[in-house]
Amino acid sequence: MSIYLGIDTSNYTTSVCLYDADSGKVISKRRLLPVKDGELGLRQSDAVFHHVQQLPDLFQEAFSAFEGKIKAIGVSFAPRTEKGSYMPCFTVGMMAADILSSVLKVPVYEFSHQQGHIAAALYSVGRLDLLSRKHIAFHVSGGTTEALSVNGEDGFLTTRIVAKTLDLNAGQLIDRIGVMLGLRFPCGKELEKLALNCTEKIPVKATLKGMNCCLSGGQNIAEKYLKEGKSPAFIARFAMEFISAAISGMSGRIRESCGDLPFVYAGGVMSDTIIRDALSEKYDCVFALPEFSSDNAAGTAVLTSVKDRLC
Repeated sequence: MSIYLGIDTSNYTTSVCLYDADSGKVISKRRLLPVKDGELGLRQSDAVFHHVQQLPDLFQEAFSAFEGKIKAIGVSFAPRTEKGSYMPCFTVGMMAADILSSVLKVPVYEFSHQQGHIAAALYSVGRLDLLSRKHIAFHVSGGTTEALSVNGEDGFLTTRIVAKTLDLNAGQLIDRIGVMLGLRFPCGKELEKLALNCTEKIPVKATLKGMNCCLSGGQNIAEKYLKEGKSPAFIARFAMEFISAAISGMSGRIRESCGDLPFVYAGGVMSDTIIRDALSEKYDCVFALPEFSSDNAAGTAVLTSVKDRLC
């Protein structure tokens, strides 16, 4: 067996994954970082602490169902590959990878958290062929709302940002509106449940500047609706429709500029069924399966196998 270990310690989730490149199977273990009620996230010092506490347990869970030898280790080193992209929480995973590399005498490969999201999306729907083909990959989450031009000519995920949010990220908007409605952070799943209880047609208009979007206006409108006495389900539905309109508008303008390339949608926000259904009606696109949309180490493990074969 060709077994590869992936580690991801993002600002939201501790993740470990074992990937068998021969069978294509994964053993994926992850745990959300605890956030106090009413808060919208964690300080980096708290995220680092919780990763240190959670990572040993996840290793034990993953390796308890494992037989074989690790060929290489992959780890997320930063949110993006762009210069200056850095968050202290990723140092926990990097330290663990370095220790295991020394003990197991295997190489370590570093990837961005964003590259892992894209690879996890492609793996989940059996489209790893796109790793070596040009495509447009959206990464939409609490920390990122970007569209990336992926150059597959080198057989790997070399990315370039072609569009992005100019203010709030989509996941931030969801969490702010969710907390405003009394939901627990992170609010995506609960806000989606609320939104699905509303069948009313809600007019929304995307705010676009070129291929980029602006999302902060959605928070102002949601606050206005709350003051007017609109139901939580109505406000939740508005939030999802507002984000959907923005991503759809960006997609259309990117297609006009970049041509008819495949679209891949990854990141936790893209697991929302309202947004997925709206985009699927307009575009020929690939979505990560819901269990591979939120933060996970599966993409990192898959990329490790690809990188190991290229080296």
